[in-house]
Amino acid sequence: MPKKSLYSAKNIEVLEGLEPVRKRPGMYIGSTNEQGLHHLVNEVLDNSIDEVVAGHASEVHFHYRKDGSIKIKDNGRGIPIDFHPKFKNKRALEIVLTTLHAGGKFDSNSYKTSGGLHGVGISVVNALSSSLEVNVFKGGKKYSQLYSKGKTKTKIKIDKCSKTEKGTEIIFIPDESIFEITEFSPQKLYDFIKMKAVLVSGTTIEFRIDKELIKNNTPNYETFYFKNGIADYLDIKNKNAPKLFDKKFKITKNINNNEKCEIFISFNLNEKFSLISFCNTIETPDGGSHENSFKNGILKAIKLYGQKNQISKISNININDISDYSDIVISIFINEPSFEGQTKKRIIMPKLQKLLEGVIQNEFLLWLNSNKKISKTLIETLIERSLLRTDLTKIKELERKTIKERNNLPGKLVDCSSKKIENTELFIVEGDSAGGSAKSARNRELQAILPLRGKILNVFSVSLSKIADNNEIQNLIQSLGCGIGKNCNLSKLRYDKIILMTDADVDGSHIATLLITFIYKYMRPIIDSNRLFLAMPPLFKIQHKEKIFYAYDENEKDKIIKKEFSNKGQPTLSRYKGLGEMPADQLKSTTMHPEKRKLLNIKINQGKKELKETENLFESLMGKKAEHRYKFIQENANFTEQIDI
Repeated sequence: MPKKSLYSAKNIEVLEGLEPVRKRPGMYIGSTNEQGLHHLVNEVLDNSIDEVVAGHASEVHFHYRKDGSIKIKDNGRGIPIDFHPKFKNKRALEIVLTTLHAGGKFDSNSYKTSGGLHGVGISVVNALSSSLEVNVFKGGKKYSQLYSKGKTKTKIKIDKCSKTEKGTEIIFIPDESIFEITEFSPQKLYDFIKMKAVLVSGTTIEFRIDKELIKNNTPNYETFYFKNGIADYLDIKNKNAPKLFDKKFKITKNINNNEKCEIFISFNLNEKFSLISFCNTIETPDGGSHENSFKNGILKAIKLYGQKNQISKISNININDISDYSDIVISIFINEPSFEGQTKKRIIMPKLQKLLEGVIQNEFLLWLNSNKKISKTLIETLIERSLLRTDLTKIKELERKTIKERNNLPGKLVDCSSKKIENTELFIVEGDSAGGSAKSARNRELQAILPLRGKILNVFSVSLSKIADNNEIQNLIQSLGCGIGKNCNLSKLRYDKIILMTDADVDGSHIATLLITFIYKYMRPIIDSNRLFLAMPPLFKIQHKEKIFYAYDENEKDKIIKKEFSNKGQPTLSRYKGLGEMPADQLKSTTMHPEKRKLLNIKINQGKKELKETENLFESLMGKKAEHRYKFIQENANFTEQIDI
């Protein structure tokens, strides 16, 4: 029978000093990979930033040196160097560097809002460094001490220095026996140090990296200074980004004694978003209470505003309709934050969440009420996004699959019989009479016909809720089957080519323009993939005996008559008033037969400048402002000086 395993006092391992950190580093810095390595910089830097926030420092200097060391210096008060009351023979400086949970952050009189709240930051860095040097400048004296792997290597050395010099300097090299890698990423260092300067407005942070360490385009030297903090940062970040409107939403508000919140939203037009949050300048990538309060407060304010102003469909909006198109920065400074774990990636504070939510709701509601024009633009855009995001019962995505599913297609659609997409074509025609001719002229296997009644809605400046209620557009969306907006998926498009076949007159051109506008705004991939075409029906039929010619405009008509009939008698000239009057065989041979017809491919030049010009052209021609259209006509129309009637 085996001996029983004894569990007694001798089985209890006692780790002294900083041994627990070296034994289980992941408990203190999250991991020993690249993320944990960079966490060391954060711990040291946060101490300097805390001096700034507390009002005792105005400058921080950072240097990543070619020997692999990191040097961080501030001009704050400096770590205390007097002897500690509990350890008569040790100065506070040595205790802070070699003892867990020893620091000024436990004393609420020293720091009201700080990042290094656990009092373990600098000692953890010391424990996980092969060498660490600390220099404290106070009252004309420099106090220095060297450490290795958390243990003191020298006594504190005292030298003279300038009486004006003050602060703390830390130089450390990460321990290779602890970390998987010990090379820092210049870009990561640049990004989060720059963000520290953003969050503590009016502070100078000097950033330097020895050139030998840089392998990309990261600057080796830069002085960060943001007079207006987050506001300046967003202005620089979004300088060339298209915005929904220029005005930002911002909150800079005290929420308790010595506590405050700063929230900024820049509303852009690109479907690119960023939401970053911080607590006492420490980034909280996993969010938590402050992010939750932001999302709840903003959404409640929008719903209240919509209800008060009787805006229909306001209930469809969710927080993603805002955040997916915005750059958001949330920064809070609070006295005693409750972080989830030593790495401080998430805040869990239910009371704070409730308090912040109320502040954000009230401030955003006040902002909406104070900016009526902007609010109208924002709410209409949010409703449109919400409708694009959700599955509208009226707007369905349909694929060509079974006969049963085809029954869900619009009644006016005359579909083709092919079950494959390849080589299929959808002709969108104006009116039932043209639809009747096209139906008889088509290739039943590959060509489908969708007649539309009259002119469709000009969608360029219309809310999606109105578009969803328009029967002709519903029929078009259901026939194409690829969805619209964010949900537009080319793989679900039911036809290889989309061909707009309208009459060769002003009304026909207007209808084609309205259709192109709709596809440009809500089904842009169809144009980008070269699938949208204009049919070119003839305007004239020229016939003499067995000879038949078709002309597409007046010039072509005159040329044909001059060339073909100058010595053969006067031909019979017919002008088509509309596609509905054209016999099916003529419509087929002139406009629908793949080998005989003329098609104009609708394309958009993909250059950045050209895309902007295209957007401006649509805005001028199809937007709400009539004066833009009038100006365009004045500048581009060919007016004659004299008209003979």
